[in-house]
Amino acid sequence: MRRIALIAVVALVLASCGGRSAKKASPQPETRPFPEVSVPSVYTDQAEILDYLAAHYWDAYLAGEGKTGKETILGVGKEDVERHMAAYVDLLDHLPLEAAQKSVGALFRAIDAKQDSMPEDSLFYLRFSENVARYLYDPNSPYRNEDLFLPFVQGLATSHNTREDLRAGYVYQARMCAINRHGEVAPDFRIKDARGRIRNLHGVKAEYILLFFSNPGCDACKSIIDDLTSRPYLDAFIAAGTLAVVNVYIDEDISAWKAYEPVYPRNWVTGYEFAGIIREEQIYDVRAIPSLYLLDREYRIVMKDAPTERVLAFLDRIAQEQN
Repeated sequence: MRRIALIAVVALVLASCGGRSAKKASPQPETRPFPEVSVPSVYTDQAEILDYLAAHYWDAYLAGEGKTGKETILGVGKEDVERHMAAYVDLLDHLPLEAAQKSVGALFRAIDAKQDSMPEDSLFYLRFSENVARYLYDPNSPYRNEDLFLPFVQGLATSHNTREDLRAGYVYQARMCAINRHGEVAPDFRIKDARGRIRNLHGVKAEYILLFFSNPGCDACKSIIDDLTSRPYLDAFIAAGTLAVVNVYIDEDISAWKAYEPVYPRNWVTGYEFAGIIREEQIYDVRAIPSLYLLDREYRIVMKDAPTERVLAFLDRIAQEQN
């Protein structure tokens, strides 16, 4: 057996999103270390190693015993579990989506079975599930990925271990995670620009379309604008039809939007969704502003409500490939 170094974790949550204090908790009694993942030496191919890790990452942890409380989850320090959750999600990013979803679904079934073997009042199932949701579903998480959270929350919505007061919320989350999935065609809608001209999403032509839900005066939105416009390739991408940025306002204070509209770059497609169908019919699940979707030329979803860093990394790779 040989040890596999885990992927380094540089951040658990965005500092701008009210993350945990950097102050360390006092050492807790009755804790155990998170068991390191060991890969049999017979696995030498990188893809095989990744598949093995995804399938067995949590096995030794879930086979162990320990208390779950404020500072521990199944006997392992909460911060230690969170570091490994971040490393696990990072690992899943290196797998095909179907394989990554299969791993997450298996993880849910494993924690569900673990809870069945524990006293009914054990908090393990609840605390571990909250940890998964904090990473894969919380709109402030730089690891969020609704396509990966979907098999987990589908399990939460139906498991007998789920508290009844939480079930309706999980059912709703599962339904919203199931819309606009990777590879599906993004719903069309119309926007009106500051001069009253109307355009529809499916009328925008580019190799990739960055759909940016933003609000006027939103600091996080302005940060994304600055990050995008700081890329030296952005204007060339837009001019060449490699990328189109469709910047959409979906709230009701149109006068505030019009007053702020000159801030947006002139080569972006900018407007407000005047019919209100995005919010009223929930054809997009915009849980927080800002929100980014990346579409391909056929308007198929490449990324749904993606962290800014992931979108920028994708665009940076395209720029590098073209150089």
